[in-house]
Amino acid sequence: MNALPHPVVTVAADDRIVDANVAAEAFFEVSLAVLARHRLHEFVPFGSPLLPLVEQVRARGAAVNEYRVDLGTPRNGGERIVDIHVAPLSESPGHVVIMLQERTIADKMDRQLTHRGAARSVTALASMLAHEIKNPLSGIRGAAQLLELSASDDDRSLTRLITDEADRIVKLVDRMEVFSDERPVDRAPVNIHAVLEHVRTLASSGFARHIRFVEEYDPSLPPVLANRDQLVQVFLNLVKNAAEAVGDAPDGEIQLTTAFRPGVRLTVPGSTTRVSLPLEFCVKDNGPGVPEDLMPHLFDPFVTTKPTGTGLGLALVAKIVGDHGGIIECDSQPRRTTFRVLMPMYRGARDAEHN
Repeated sequence: MNALPHPVVTVAADDRIVDANVAAEAFFEVSLAVLARHRLHEFVPFGSPLLPLVEQVRARGAAVNEYRVDLGTPRNGGERIVDIHVAPLSESPGHVVIMLQERTIADKMDRQLTHRGAARSVTALASMLAHEIKNPLSGIRGAAQLLELSASDDDRSLTRLITDEADRIVKLVDRMEVFSDERPVDRAPVNIHAVLEHVRTLASSGFARHIRFVEEYDPSLPPVLANRDQLVQVFLNLVKNAAEAVGDAPDGEIQLTTAFRPGVRLTVPGSTTRVSLPLEFCVKDNGPGVPEDLMPHLFDPFVTTKPTGTGLGLALVAKIVGDHGGIIECDSQPRRTTFRVLMPMYRGARDAEHN
């Protein structure tokens, strides 16, 4: 039971929880000792379809499945979409076994493929912009500078406006050209804690000097197979977003966490190989959260809530993480926003040969 990656609980005839595996303890965020002191309805949302399913299984004496059910509560952190499998325990009348299969991971994989598609569309757009826009812009800028020589004082402000706006567009195109870099990523074993400490030091001495940092690291974590500079870019971007979300709040806090999460496996596009992503790195903040209507498009290019933002930061983060064979996801509620990065670990000489 404890070897299974899915939460499994056994419920008695009076709906009291009598057994649960380690995954169930993690799902409900309490120990088996606490679970055993309560009934099932105390750990699921009011009116949850899970409760009628349990009664149906008892009445029919046969297993029942239900798909895409939300078991999220304030206790376990909001939306938790699961597939439910309920079966009777024949040797104990009235007892049922419930297995929950989280849809969060499956949906995460679907969204990650969408993010990669978005990154590819930006790649094509960046290549086109570099050739089709920068050259005419240089001509426009040169013409504006020539006009400025013979322009009146009133018109000179307009020619300067033209050159400033041309420069601004060139800078935007330059930023987008990063997406068109299709060269293989130069990777090596990297200590993620050294990367996060470097990012924290940069942030604490600059844009996040007024924010309290909390670090919860797993010291036994193996190295991640990655490009160190690109990882710094990823987490510096995430920490900067978190700092901007927190703003000037007096209780502003950013948490940096690392953990080992076995069981997450991803099929690489174009291959039948399933890659394990056991390394979890999180950046959490207690800001107001991401608007609900923005969540499905958070990693798409040009999507931003900042008045002066370009919306390329998180799109670039998604591209870098995807290029490393990992996935990134955001879970957001007021005062509890988490950006979670899952990545493969370094496996020694075997990875060095493929790199």
